[in-house]
Amino acid sequence: MAYDRAITVFSPDGRLFQVEYAREAVKRGTTTVGVKFKDGVVLIVDKRLSSKLIEPKSIEKIFKIDSHIGCATSGLVADARALVDRARIECQVNAFNYSEDLAVETLVKKICDFKQSYTQYGGVRPFGTAMLMAGMDASGPHLYETDPSGAMMAYKAGGIGAGRNEVMEVFEKDFKDNMTQTQAVNLGLKALSAANENNLKSEVVEIAVINPEREFHTLSSEEVGKAVKKVK
Repeated sequence: MAYDRAITVFSPDGRLFQVEYAREAVKRGTTTVGVKFKDGVVLIVDKRLSSKLIEPKSIEKIFKIDSHIGCATSGLVADARALVDRARIECQVNAFNYSEDLAVETLVKKICDFKQSYTQYGGVRPFGTAMLMAGMDASGPHLYETDPSGAMMAYKAGGIGAGRNEVMEVFEKDFKDNMTQTQAVNLGLKALSAANENNLKSEVVEIAVINPEREFHTLSSEEVGKAVKKVK
């Protein structure tokens, strides 16, 4: 009956097939993980090069949204860039109007509301990307996962993309509260390694951290290389 042709049509068993297909696009994306530690959050992505001719630095999977918020994506990168641009505007508008940083949860809800609107009107398609959004505000560090339907969930440690099941298995087993930044990075890399059949290469790994001492930033290739060596 072609219930999957229009985003606005439910199937008889209550499913929106276009949203489910968008989730499948995320599952085919590269593995992305996030881990909260005692006073911050770390995001780690695997860029998974499809050709040895590709320059790893040209692949963007981690984005800085504001000084206190960043995100890592899995799925269609072009869709992710559109959402990141909108998130940046939301942060700047809030700073201009109220002269203060936008709360992490408030931003995530705004982006999820925007995603949800693309599941409700004809002539559009859902965003084929999931995002791990990390940040710090007055209430501490936060890690949220969003999916193409506009759903959001707060996590202590989470993963999206092709290796999500393997990643979550490692986190369920080894995550502990009040870890140090180094322990969180090591755990995230261990989970990423499990999703990649223990074949992790430092040149395709990107790590971003936010903590009270420094705003959202990515680690240098030397720091990433040292961290990956510890896991092997």
